[in-house]
Amino acid sequence: MTGKKTILIVEDEPLLRMAAVDMVENAGYDSVEAANATEAISILEKRTDIRVVLSDIDMPMGIDGMRLAALIRDRWPPIEIILVSGHVRAPDLQLPARTVFFSKPYREDDVVAAINKFAA
Repeated sequence: MTGKKTILIVEDEPLLRMAAVDMVENAGYDSVEAANATEAISILEKRTDIRVVLSDIDMPMGIDGMRLAALIRDRWPPIEIILVSGHVRAPDLQLPARTVFFSKPYREDDVVAAINKFAA
């Protein structure tokens, strides 16, 4: 661990996950990757340095991003949450407190600005 703030990226599509990792690391943060919500929960149970979770909502097999966000808000209240989706629209969502939403394809500048605000 380098002293940089750490962002957990939860995305089931490998290419989109790699792009999100590049975005986060180019913005000056460390990243940790999870391919699904179950993996993300396991990481959160082991690490105390995660400041922000950036998660896709639409994940097959098991817990989706909305449920993951609710679990994070319940079990790890200080962690900030950014949710993204190519299938859901913001007006259709009831987001947990201190959660922001971006539709895919999102503008990287917008997501990085949210991360910067949350990780300050």
